[in-house]
This record gives sequence, structure tokens and C-alpha cells, in this order.
Amino acid sequence: MPAALITGITGQDGGYLAERLLAEDYAVHGLVHDGDLGVPDLLRRCPSVVLHQGDLTHEASLAAVVSASAPDEVYNLAGISSVAFSWEQPVLTADVTALGAARLLEQVWQCQERTGRPVRFVQASSAEIFGDADVAPQDESTPVRPSSPYGASKAFAHQLVGVYRGRGLHAVSAILYNHESPRRPPTFVTRKITRAAARIARGLEHELVLGNLDARRDWGWAPDYVDAMVRAARHSEPADYVVATGEAHSVRDFVAAAFARAGVAEWGTRVRVDQALVRPSDAALQVGDATRARTRLGWKPTVDFDELVGRMVEADLQQVPAS
Repeated sequence: MPAALITGITGQDGGYLAERLLAEDYAVHGLVHDGDLGVPDLLRRCPSVVLHQGDLTHEASLAAVVSASAPDEVYNLAGISSVAFSWEQPVLTADVTALGAARLLEQVWQCQERTGRPVRFVQASSAEIFGDADVAPQDESTPVRPSSPYGASKAFAHQLVGVYRGRGLHAVSAILYNHESPRRPPTFVTRKITRAAARIARGLEHELVLGNLDARRDWGWAPDYVDAMVRAARHSEPADYVVATGEAHSVRDFVAAAFARAGVAEWGTRVRVDQALVRPSDAALQVGDATRARTRLGWKPTVDFDELVGRMVEADLQQVPAS
């Protein structure tokens, strides 16, 4: 039975990935930190997952987890997940997201050297490594020029993947553009929008407060992006891959689609912009060119923008009782 180790297993992508690998008869191991509130929900969906206590900031715990799980595939999905939070805690963001990836890469490489058995490593990178790119769409050749502590930390990890690839590790960097699902926490703007649309439709709330409505992002369906990571891990040659739909929509577009699906008319009267929620530096446009993933991996997105928003709104409507 092949084995996989997933960091960030209690997050959106980690849960979908665990379900996918268990369905393929993998032994799935997950790294969780003490007090991780996502553990009960994960075990409800994936009761056979083996969880290990550890932390990306503690190399000894990573060494123990890698040794105990003896993985054939490692997916590093953990890290600080909020650009806004990275401005508040830049040092912590670097320690977890940048140096955490370095610690894990080193332990995986040492495991491969010690056992003589190849291990495939996937780093969940981000479109934020490109910052406010002056070209669109962005692909694997776009200059890495982050504009936030989050982006800089992801950029360090992304480039270190290439370093370890040069050492003989089958290391892949999946440059993931925004990808969503009903499992997104409400702290993410997309889920904040769909949750508010559902609650306003039910008469439980009256206003949605947001920051920059003009930022344009490339939004896809999270399980599709998990599929891309698995395909990249198992491809014969390791490489970096942009994972994106190739279509950009504004936050305003997302709001309009969500309120329409919830049946709320004249959404403009329900939304207020608060400048305090605008990030210090926010890329105006992020849209990716996934040609390499399409041609080499045979990957393509399966859910379009309107359907993605609709699925999230319907899930939130189901959680709110009808008045």
C-alpha cells in the first residue's frame, strides 16, 4: 500500500486530498498541531487517516513524522493562509511558510537518502509569488516578484523546491491560483461573500462589508486543483505548474453572482466598502496560464465561475434555516 503525508490536512485542500488518496487505497498520514480545530471534521470524513502531532516550525517533530509515515508522496499544504494576516505577523509567516517548507524538504530528502526509496514532494505554491505582475496571464516563466510577506514566504519555498529538485528529489511546485469550495472558512473573502448572501436572503443579516471590490482574481474549484497536484506528483518528470482557469473576475463580479444565486435583488444597496479592509499592497489582476498543466498532465478545470459561486451559495443556504 503506498503512503502519503499531508501537511495542512485539516484545511480545505488537505481534506479533499485525503479523501482522494484514501479512495485510491493509500495509507494517508496527516500533520496536525496541538489544538487544531479541524481535526473532528476531518476524522468524520476520513476516519482511517493517521494523524501525527507536529509543527512546521519544529524540525525534530517533522523528522519523526516523516520517519513514522515512510511516505511515497508528500504534499506540503500547510502554512499561513492569509495575505492580510501576513502583514500583521510577517516573522511568523516566514517561519511557518518559508522556513517550514525548508525544514520539510530537508527531512524528505534525508529520508530518501537514508532509505534509497524515492519520495515525491509537492509544494502548494501561490499566484502571490508573482505579486502585481506586469504581464497577464502569468505562467511558469513570469518573474517572481512578491508584494506581501505571504507572497515572499511562498516565493522562498517555491524557489527552494527547485534547489532540492537539483539535488535529486522529485520536487514539484504547484502555483495555485485562487480556488474555492464550501469548505473555505468565512475568514476568506469568497466564503464571507457567499455566507453573507445566504444570511441576507434569509433575513438574518442586512449588510456585507468588504474592502477592494475591483481586484480581479482567477477563481477555480478546489477539488480540481487537488487533482492537478496529484497529477503533478505522479508525472515522470518533476516541474513547476501554474494551476488556474485562465479567466479573471473581480470581487464585484463574485458578489453579484452570489447575491443573484441567493435571490437577493439590488445587491449594491447591501454592500459597503470599508477602506480599513483594503490590503497595503494588493495585486490588481491575477490570472494564470495553465498550458503546461494541460499539455503535460492532461489537466483541465471542470467547474466554471458561475457554478463555483452557485455551489458555495447553495451550501450556505442549506446551513441557514428558512424564515
